Amino acid sequence: MSEAALTKAKESAALWLSDARANRFFRYGLMIAVAVIFLDQLSKYLIVHVVELPEQLRPCAKNPAQVCGQIAVSPIFDLTYVENRGASFGLGAGGLASRIILSLISTGVAAGLIFWLGRLARPVAVAGVGLIIGGALGNLYDRIAYGYVVDFLDFSGLWFPWVFNVADTAINVGIGLLLLDAWLTRDQADSGKKA
Repeated sequence: MSEAALTKAKESAALWLSDARANRFFRYGLMIAVAVIFLDQLSKYLIVHVVELPEQLRPCAKNPAQVCGQIAVSPIFDLTYVENRGASFGLGAGGLASRIILSLISTGVAAGLIFWLGRLARPVAVAGVGLIIGGALGNLYDRIAYGYVVDFLDFSGLWFPWVFNVADTAINVGIGLLLLDAWLTRDQADSGKKA
């Protein structure tokens, strides 16, 4: 990289940082992300070390032929311990290569969203981006520290086949909020095109 390109990159980064610091919504989005990371990691700690769900081996409530770390809570909800080595909801499970690729993707998504958050001023979008950042970083921590993500929320009684966690929930709610924000601001975008 040439010295001129490096200088330009530093100037752009300094301008972004200045804008982000002046944007009160940036701080709110980061606080949401930190809250999600805290709740996600706390819930996983409680499930693994206090409830000791991995040691609760018994016939699975929904499939008695299998043994799993599970506590039946209601006909529609159970706590079921799963070591998810893939992406959200166990999609794309694999070995070390999958772990590295998913970690890089999570890091890139979080970095891109933090950059975008520095310029956002719409509360619904800020909340959505904050939730997604927190969820991505919560699961990223597990993936780096343990090689898998701890999942335990099981709504298979509602015919939802995947076991998930607080971070996965935050990511999906965040996506929903971004879609809502796009719908709420579509009229503004349309009126801008007509002007």
